[in-house]
Amino acid sequence: VGKTTLIRSLTKHYTRHNVNDIKGPVTVIAGKKRRVTFVECTSDLNVMVDCAKFADLVLLVVDGSFGFEMETFEFLNMLQVHGFPKVMGVLTHLDQFTNPTILRKTKKKLKARFWTEIYDGAKLFYIGGMVHGRYNKRDVLNLARFIAVAKFRPLTWRLTHPYMLADRFEDLTPYEEVRVNPKCDREVALFGYLRGTNYKPGTRVHLAGVGDLDVTDLSVLTDPCPLPSTIKRKGLSDKERLIYAPMSDVGGLIFDKD
Repeated sequence: VGKTTLIRSLTKHYTRHNVNDIKGPVTVIAGKKRRVTFVECTSDLNVMVDCAKFADLVLLVVDGSFGFEMETFEFLNMLQVHGFPKVMGVLTHLDQFTNPTILRKTKKKLKARFWTEIYDGAKLFYIGGMVHGRYNKRDVLNLARFIAVAKFRPLTWRLTHPYMLADRFEDLTPYEEVRVNPKCDREVALFGYLRGTNYKPGTRVHLAGVGDLDVTDLSVLTDPCPLPSTIKRKGLSDKERLIYAPMSDVGGLIFDKD
């Protein structure tokens, strides 16, 4: 339906960077006081459940030429269970309509269905053709402006619990141990922004799909994607348009203490 293309187009708009291969979370500076992390959610049920746990804003990408799929409604159902964050719709592939009357009727029909599912007045964006493998600049600019100023719904459970979306991980287990016993207990370092409240040392951590684990060490690192320091000037300079996507091999290098 065009999820990867949408992330590529938004990343290009915010940072002027071309990211061809989107892997894992992509963090960009969206404004003077806003840092945004894009995560692509596939049609897999397990991925949907995980994304519903941490998403503050959901961009629901729908193929306009095909209509709503079963996965769309399944994901909306999961979001309701997890406190229902803010949802915006994005209709793609509208350039496949040749008849303007059919296009107008389809837009109206999909909008009505979208409003029934979420609430009357929910934002729905229309994206038409593509240029150089990315969406139309005007359509992306329209969407990006809304993302930059969107107000998120405060979800009580998230505000009272610390949680972290790991944007990269490293296996610190000695190679010899793994070679001797491939099923030995591993020691893994996870990196990411801590959200919600402060983490109390000694508290066990629940890793989605794995279980409860102990934390041996917790350290504060320098921000790989800091917000701009000067707020007086209008707009962002190119130096302040930072991007941090370690799994996609984009962004500054970070040296860890060994």
